[in-house]
Amino acid sequence: MKIPTQHCTKHAFRLGLRLACGAVALGLAINASAQTAAPAPASPPNPAPATAGANPSTPPAQSAESGAEVSTHDNPVTFQERVNLVTVQVVVRDARGAVITNLKKEDFRLFDKGKPQTIARFSIERPGALVAAAPTPASNNPLEAEEQKSQPAPANQPAVATRFVAYQFDDLHLGMNDLTQSRVAAGKHIDKSLHSTDRAAVYTSSGQTQQDFTGDLSLLHQALDRIRARSQVDPTLTECPNVSYYMADLIINKNDQQALQAAALEAIDCMGLDPSSQMDLATTSAKVAAQRQIGIGEQESRLSLLALKNTIRRLSVMPGERVIVLVSPGFLTLDTHIQELTEVVDLANRSKVVINTLDARGLYTDPLGDASRFSQTSNTFSQATALLYLRTSATVEGEVLGEIADGTAGAWYHNNNDLEGGFNKIATAPEVIYVLGFSPENLKYDGTYHKLKVSLVSDRGLTLQARRGYFAPRQMANPAEQAKQEIHEAVFSRDPLTDMPVAVRTQFYKTSDTQAKLSVATRIDIRKLPFRKENGRNVDNLTIVTAIFDRNGNFLQAIGKTLDMKLRDATLASRLSGGISVRVDFDVTRGGYLIRSVVRDTEGQLMAAENGSVEIP
Repeated sequence: MKIPTQHCTKHAFRLGLRLACGAVALGLAINASAQTAAPAPASPPNPAPATAGANPSTPPAQSAESGAEVSTHDNPVTFQERVNLVTVQVVVRDARGAVITNLKKEDFRLFDKGKPQTIARFSIERPGALVAAAPTPASNNPLEAEEQKSQPAPANQPAVATRFVAYQFDDLHLGMNDLTQSRVAAGKHIDKSLHSTDRAAVYTSSGQTQQDFTGDLSLLHQALDRIRARSQVDPTLTECPNVSYYMADLIINKNDQQALQAAALEAIDCMGLDPSSQMDLATTSAKVAAQRQIGIGEQESRLSLLALKNTIRRLSVMPGERVIVLVSPGFLTLDTHIQELTEVVDLANRSKVVINTLDARGLYTDPLGDASRFSQTSNTFSQATALLYLRTSATVEGEVLGEIADGTAGAWYHNNNDLEGGFNKIATAPEVIYVLGFSPENLKYDGTYHKLKVSLVSDRGLTLQARRGYFAPRQMANPAEQAKQEIHEAVFSRDPLTDMPVAVRTQFYKTSDTQAKLSVATRIDIRKLPFRKENGRNVDNLTIVTAIFDRNGNFLQAIGKTLDMKLRDATLASRLSGGISVRVDFDVTRGGYLIRSVVRDTEGQLMAAENGSVEIP
């Protein structure tokens, strides 16, 4: 039975299909449905929303001459190749530490290995301004405006989480004293700062203490209380000779004879050897101790970076502001770890995760003035040399915290004993992040490190935080996989994307006391799409992915469809003001849900994304 257009809204509303009704009347709506189980576990899988399956759609209108003008399929979409683009996130502050929010592309200068680069992309991100769901604006589209008038007032929106903070304690490098003080400070901070739309998690570098995202303060405190120092080096034992990881690197990797001599002299004293006849034994003992420290130090640094990557991946699927607070005394990243450190920064930037770092050592104390740091050796040269290395090591270890923060638009809190105040300052993302993108000229796929520098045309006493470098890729990125990755990242973001206008509407009806059918309609304004002419038709493809999350931000399910358009000029003209609607259905239980819809076209690689939320009583 054909439904007259003027009665379509009421009839479809009774069927729970009202949101796509106007497009159905014109034969250009695309419907897709999928069945979901009860809400998925809190720990999400690694979904690939762009290829998620869906039931076949209702057949669209047909053309007698050359087939459907609009159709859907589940085949992979091939996107045009994109040039290599390096992104650099920058935070600019004034002398008081306030973030500067009104800069433009022309204000920045960017250098790669000292050579000036053209800033091809420029955008401004405001991670602290994300909200659960913006109210629907009045539409200029007559069809959509008519739907809005007849649509009942929305129910109370759920208090879904919009900010996610992961507190990562580096228990592999933290001493028990620093760890205890930082745990207490973190507990006080969480009690005062956690709001109803915030979720916090507690992780450790060793992985032996974990509390996933929750709003339950008691669970967070229990996790904090369970954290212990997990270093393989027993602080109650005095090594003979006592060789630090920094000295071990100098001895084993850099063949530093002065460091080896200092360790050998300490071995003579602590082992009671005769320096005139047993110097070779002392030197061998120093090398053995250094080799042992290299093994322990490399493993603990690698585990700390790996744990940080895992936390970024966990945060990357949370739909809101994403912040990691890394609590650590710092740790050495030798030449073998530089690429791993860069990968951490790259992953955080792609996942839109800000990493703030807190040096748990507090106010810096020069080890040269600390008599307790002297070993049992009576050799003045050995004492002075070892402590000089200790001072340098402390500086280098802390510097890695600054590099991680700078590279991810985060803040580095250090040299201050007010740890609670530090937590309060760095538990949020900066108000504004400037994202600069450039395509390196004559880039060689050799995996070499490129040092970056960002400056302002006129600094005006301002300070910049920006990533310090990147590694060139070893091979050209696969464009299809890159496109899928971009869609994936957009689905698990909360940032609005506005290359084309997109609106999201929700409707539900109860199927039982506990079950409901949730319909999500994504309406796409196609006026900005760069259609390609082919055989007298206007050709473009759209990939539409709709995902739902629970009120804690845990991913539940995504449905993806590819929409092929081969529109006649007359059809395209008639749809310029009406757009195209895509509807997907989810079987859900009672509760609050966050909705995210992402759209991308093939021809122009434009992207759009819109958020929504619904409470099902």
